[in-house]
Amino acid sequence: MTANANANAIVVGFDGSAQSRAAVRFAVAQAHRMGASVRVVTAYDYNWGAGRFGGSEALEQDVRERHEKALDEAIAEVRGIAPDVPISGSAVLGEPTLTLLDAGRSATLTVVGNRGHGGFGSLLLGSVSQKVATHSRHAVVVVRGSVDTATGPVIVGVDHTDHSEHTVGAAFEEAARRGCDLVAIHAYELPAAYGYMALAVPPYQPEDLRDAESTALDKALRPWREKYPDVPAKGLVARGTAARVLVDVSGSAGLVVVGSRGHGGITDTLLGSVSLQVLHHADCPVLVVHPAQG
Repeated sequence: MTANANANAIVVGFDGSAQSRAAVRFAVAQAHRMGASVRVVTAYDYNWGAGRFGGSEALEQDVRERHEKALDEAIAEVRGIAPDVPISGSAVLGEPTLTLLDAGRSATLTVVGNRGHGGFGSLLLGSVSQKVATHSRHAVVVVRGSVDTATGPVIVGVDHTDHSEHTVGAAFEEAARRGCDLVAIHAYELPAAYGYMALAVPPYQPEDLRDAESTALDKALRPWREKYPDVPAKGLVARGTAARVLVDVSGSAGLVVVGSRGHGGITDTLLGSVSLQVLHHADCPVLVVHPAQG
């Protein structure tokens, strides 16, 4: 596939697991909404014992053929979701993270699965999914939770920073594409009193602080409401940590949108703690928005 052809493609990782099959289903449905094609990618290796020494060509061919067969079966399962979506598959020799990052370099979106269920009990995101979501140069969806029944609004976290512009814009675009509501959430916490102030009257009124946060959120949403007048957009201000609030509402959402912090190499940490926690614990698919590349 040429770079130009791949530019309007969704790349989705597949490893044969139930989570990756859900990711393929999501990718096909999303491609239908976007008018895009889907490329299903599976990465394989054959470095077993002395496999890379004598007879390695035959072993590599056998492993590749088995992965190609699994790909064909997965593609056949999803063709009925959106018959108009062109779907192709490729089995690539290599490490999964680097293979998906390379395949998605010129794509419009990369989709990966996760390895667990929601809740704050444990960290349940697979390492490949986290690395792809962190280091991709373009948008990534981590498919988790009730992907096949997630039909609620698009949820987006707003933190009043420059990073939020990319995130909020992507959320409005996705809500317009889906024809659904958008809920923009700003979470805040009361300033902590310390020293002698802990025993004194706080220098603010909680109601005044909430009103100020609501006003700031409305101001941040105003230009996007004007750009997307057909998207029913609601602003919600909630006390608490941003990650906890977003995870709590994800059970009734169709998609949660979070942002990354910028560019960087494979060793950099580009996702903030809020985005990482949402990726680990949300109960619906999560879209990670990366700032536009210069």
